Amino acid sequence: MERLSKLTILFLALIWIYLIVKRSKFFLHMMQLEGYKEEQYRKWLQKSNNAYTERLKKNVIYILIITILFMIVAVFFNGNGSIRLPIWILYNILWIICIVPTSNSKDEEVKKPLVFTSRAKRLYATNLVLNVVLVLIAYIFYTKITNDNLFYFPTMLLIVTLLYYFQSETIFLSNVIIKPVENNINMRYFQQAQEKIRSMEDLHVVGITGSFGKTSTKFITGTILNEKYRVLNTPESYNTPMGLSMVINNQLNEEHQVFIAEMGARYIGDIKELAKLTRPRIGVITSIGPTHLETFKNLDNIMKTKYELIEELPTDGVAIFNYDDEHIKKLADKTFKEKILYGIDNPDELDVYAEEVEVSEIGSTFTIRDKKGNSIRCTTKLLGKHNIYNILAGVSVALAMGLNLQEIKKGIKKIQPVPHRLNIINPGTGVIIIDDAFNSNPIGAKAALDVLSQFKEGRKIIVTPGMVELGTREEEANRELGVNIGKVCDFTILIGEKRTIPIYEGLMETGYNEDNIYVVKNLEEATKIIQRIARPKDVILFENDLPDNYNE
Repeated sequence: MERLSKLTILFLALIWIYLIVKRSKFFLHMMQLEGYKEEQYRKWLQKSNNAYTERLKKNVIYILIITILFMIVAVFFNGNGSIRLPIWILYNILWIICIVPTSNSKDEEVKKPLVFTSRAKRLYATNLVLNVVLVLIAYIFYTKITNDNLFYFPTMLLIVTLLYYFQSETIFLSNVIIKPVENNINMRYFQQAQEKIRSMEDLHVVGITGSFGKTSTKFITGTILNEKYRVLNTPESYNTPMGLSMVINNQLNEEHQVFIAEMGARYIGDIKELAKLTRPRIGVITSIGPTHLETFKNLDNIMKTKYELIEELPTDGVAIFNYDDEHIKKLADKTFKEKILYGIDNPDELDVYAEEVEVSEIGSTFTIRDKKGNSIRCTTKLLGKHNIYNILAGVSVALAMGLNLQEIKKGIKKIQPVPHRLNIINPGTGVIIIDDAFNSNPIGAKAALDVLSQFKEGRKIIVTPGMVELGTREEEANRELGVNIGKVCDFTILIGEKRTIPIYEGLMETGYNEDNIYVVKNLEEATKIIQRIARPKDVILFENDLPDNYNE
């Protein structure tokens, strides 16, 4: 009997450890996506609610009920071991039946996967240690009360079940515990990167910021500058102090002549911090729009934050502005440093502009001119008029860096689409897919629909969950998206029953055929719909993929 109970306890403990490791990893991922900021993580927790959470909550309640029932029976049959043992075994079986299905072991593909950085590993380890400490405290407490394994062990199982359920809180607490250590490490890492930049006197640093378009502009600029310089771009969407510090400390070396730093922001002061780290001599503002309004609150704060890049440029620095953007125009007009204005709409006011623009489903052809009357005719594989603006930003940087127009033309020809940003995928089925899954702003979504409208053959299908992080403007923006979809698309697949209601309403405003609207719960269901309705020559636009930490 004693050996059986010990083996059973060991087996159940292993199950619990597996569950804790699995569930804590999920919340570690969410904490990482929120930048390890407790306030942002707490906001996410308040909004987070899905079928998995509800199932887990229900099963925990079941465990609570069967634990109470077991205690009543165990006390009632206190002296009858032959009755208590089968009940104890039954309890353990019921616990396993209730808890194992909550492991959510199916790993879904995520937009931005968990990266086990040194910080993530430290937080993960801290959380696991915290769990062990809490279990030991509970174990010591209960062994002081009773030595009867059959009596106290179900209570311990209930405690570890509750601990499993509240991994969201233990990760939060672990983050608070380890924060002083992380702040110290981050500061030393930041200062190391800052000192490295200062020591590289011949290095040219280009800072790029904007509400959208900054990642594409970064890669475009890097491709063009590669015609003359040895360039290092920050990879993917590395645009935070620690992301940039990691690139500088680990990848930047004396061979590099140019460092292009993408700069992201969620709060006022974020761009200033990045500019003090990288010390750019050239600063580019690509766009200003309603992104991250949940933290910025209004467009004025966004404008103020993006302009921090220009304010931090040295007196001999060069400020580069998208002058067709009405918000950026205001910033450019108050700037007295050397500046380059680029755009399309008003050539007389611009230093660099594009004209004779021909946009099609296979790319764009256009002429770039400068203020002196020089020009080049260019072709690019990039889709959409908005990408011409991104190219103009790269051309402006190249001119400031001394490249001639022929070098610039060669660089433009080599530009490749950035993954998940309006790039075409041909799976060989005759159906064309446009992947714009990284987009999440009104202007970008409209640009994607403009690209879709360029396709002359086949029916047009859009798959979208709508847009988030637009604060009070979210509902209005999604309704407008619905109106724009109604003008272009033959079929609409909406992911998410609640958040896509404004899109549905916008579609109805255009007199859209209700039979051609499909509302599904997830991408898997959307794929089944596509398999049923799509046929050769159809074009499918995947517009926006919501963050992994977003729940309806």
